[in-house]
Amino acid sequence: MKDHILERSSSCLAPSSRPARPAGEKLISVVSGCYNEEENVRECYEQVKKVFQEIGRYRYEHIFIDNASKDGTVAILRQIAAQDKNVKVIVNARNFGHIRSPYHAMIQARGDAVIGVVSDLQDPPELIKEFIKKWEEGFLVVIAIKAESEESPLFFAIRKLYYEFVSRLAEIELIKNATGFGLFDRRFVDILAEIDDPYPYFRGLVSEIGFPVAKIPYHQPVRKRGITSNNFYRLYDLAMLGVTNHSKVPLRLATMLGFAVSFLSLCVALGYLICKLLYWDSFQLGLAPLEVGLFFFGSVQLFFIGILGEYIGAIHTQVQKRPHVVELERINFEPES
Repeated sequence: MKDHILERSSSCLAPSSRPARPAGEKLISVVSGCYNEEENVRECYEQVKKVFQEIGRYRYEHIFIDNASKDGTVAILRQIAAQDKNVKVIVNARNFGHIRSPYHAMIQARGDAVIGVVSDLQDPPELIKEFIKKWEEGFLVVIAIKAESEESPLFFAIRKLYYEFVSRLAEIELIKNATGFGLFDRRFVDILAEIDDPYPYFRGLVSEIGFPVAKIPYHQPVRKRGITSNNFYRLYDLAMLGVTNHSKVPLRLATMLGFAVSFLSLCVALGYLICKLLYWDSFQLGLAPLEVGLFFFGSVQLFFIGILGEYIGAIHTQVQKRPHVVELERINFEPES
């Protein structure tokens, strides 16, 4: 699959066979995932609309994909879509998570370029101008890099450590401190559709496909309104997805550590045997070394059984091949020809 992706990527660097169109006719799709964002979706829509009015030379569509919100988010999106046909809405049948839902919306977009913007406004829509400028220069992928953040300093430091850790484990060069906020050319999105990953690690796929990337640093503002739906489990799920999708190092580390600990255990056992033979009457084995060794080996085994379980879970997800989401309703989408 990896070779196929790289071959496809190389072919996409060639000039497109589609007839060239004036810049004014090009369409840019903005994708925003949302869950319980009734306090933010209208301002997100207004800021994106203002940016494209200032740019002036592109048509745009703003696709909101709602993950079965339990508040008034969908009702507000209906009102916006009724007033502005540039706004399109996908309502999911249930909450399919923050990984699959935005990815599905991106594949449904029909623009010459697709921009991902979160609904809570922690991705500043003003950066869209910089994205388009880099796109016009020829970059097929433009990524915003979170250089600074107004979140908790401890939490921001933990995120940076995670990106550094995954980058060292990965078999490809991953982009550090990228959240998925950026612009992606049509050719990139078409490759995503061909990959058909049921549970994708999007940041890793950007590096896997291999297009040249323009990086734009930005300062992430604090969330203005509402409470984030991210919790420890979701962040852990995303972290393990990055490891299992792009590295075999933990599995190989388990094998190497197993050999090392086995050799160490043999040396300790021989040392105890020699000491006992030399000092038969005075040397006491005691229970402490046995208890410490038992708990140590048990904890190491459980840790790597957990790692192995993560890889098996990733394989299980791939084998199931379930759809990214099941749509309950679409609003303002043109009927298929």
